[in-house]
Amino acid sequence: MTTVLYPGSFDPVHNGHVEIVETAAGLFDRVIVAAMRNPSKGNPLLTLEEREAVLHETFDHLDNVTITMFSSLVVDLAQELEADFIVKGLRAVSDFESELQMAQMNQAISGVHTLFVPSASSRSFLASRLIREISRFGGDVSSMVPEAALRVLREKHSS
Repeated sequence: MTTVLYPGSFDPVHNGHVEIVETAAGLFDRVIVAAMRNPSKGNPLLTLEEREAVLHETFDHLDNVTITMFSSLVVDLAQELEADFIVKGLRAVSDFESELQMAQMNQAISGVHTLFVPSASSRSFLASRLIREISRFGGDVSSMVPEAALRVLREKHSS
């Protein structure tokens, strides 16, 4: 049985993330989606509890997907969960440059390999930080995020 770990901040989860998880769920026996607070990305919009709830609702239709939260090194979590691989989505060449360096570092310190899954070009522009900004100013992100994320974003920005 092959288990993969898909880590990210998912603040909020968007349809590009959904595509990567659905692809991984079709390729591997078990997919673990792991959300964390990434200090390098500033203050989060959604709490970890809100992200966890949104992720559960978003991926409830996939029997081989589980959700977890973490606050450690990704490779430590991968080893703890006995993940065979880390999965990362790629949108553009710029993603590849930074993700390749991280993948090589992770492999060097833990032996865990990273597999890259390219996004469809129709979703390659999606980025959580842009979605947060558009939503904050009342823009329509309904085609960019799953329903659970849209509902939370509207609640956050309704005041």
